[in-house]
Amino acid sequence: MLEVVNVRKEYPAPGGTLTVLRDVSFALTRGDAAAVVGPSGSGKSSLLYILGGLEPPNAGHVRLDGQNLYALSPRDLASFRNQHVGFVFQDHCLLPQCSVLENVLTPTLVADADVDYVQRARLLLEQVGLSDRLAHRPAELSGGEKQRVALARALVCEPTLLLCDEPTGSLDRASAEVVTSLLLDLHARQKTILLVVTHNLELAARFGMRFELRDQTLRKV
Repeated sequence: MLEVVNVRKEYPAPGGTLTVLRDVSFALTRGDAAAVVGPSGSGKSSLLYILGGLEPPNAGHVRLDGQNLYALSPRDLASFRNQHVGFVFQDHCLLPQCSVLENVLTPTLVADADVDYVQRARLLLEQVGLSDRLAHRPAELSGGEKQRVALARALVCEPTLLLCDEPTGSLDRASAEVVTSLLLDLHARQKTILLVVTHNLELAARFGMRFELRDQTLRKV
C-alpha cells in the first residue's frame, strides 16, 4: 500500500519560497492504476520524485508497504527503492553502450543474487514484443521500442510501486498507444501500484482513477 499524508514541497526562489505541493494526501493499494494530470510546472514531477524516494518533502510522510521512506538512512533508502520502486521517464535513459538485455538487467546489479533475473528479463522482453532485439543497442531501436525496454527494466525487480513520468510524451500517437497498452497489461500481470503523471488527457482517460494537480493541491476527478 502507498500512503501519502500531508506532503508539502517547497523550493527556494529569488523572490522567496516557492511552494509546489501543499497538504497532498491520498492512498493506493496493489492493483490500483492512477493518472495525475495538470499543467506544466504544477509539481507533477516533484510529486513523483517524492513518492519514489528520490527527493524528500518539506513536511508530511510517504509510506510504501508500511515503511516510511524518509525515516530510512540514505543507504537503506537506496536499497528499498531498488527493490520496491520502478521508474519510467519520458526520456528512456537507456545506456547506449549496453544491449537491450543488459539495459533491462541494470537494476539487478545491486539486487538479490538468488533470483534468476536473466530469465525474468527475457520474459519481460518477450511480453513487450522485443524477444528478437536482446542483443541490439539502443541506437538500433525506434523510440517506442526504447520505451518498451525502459518499461521492462522498471519491472524486472517486481516492484510494488511503478512510477511513470510522461511515459509517452516523446512518442508518436501509434507508439504511444502501444506503450500505454503494454504498461497497463504488465501492471495487471504484476499487480503493481501504478501511478502515471501526464498532461495527455487521452492517456489519463485509460486509467480508472484520476487526479488533478493544480494550485499546489491534488484533487480526485
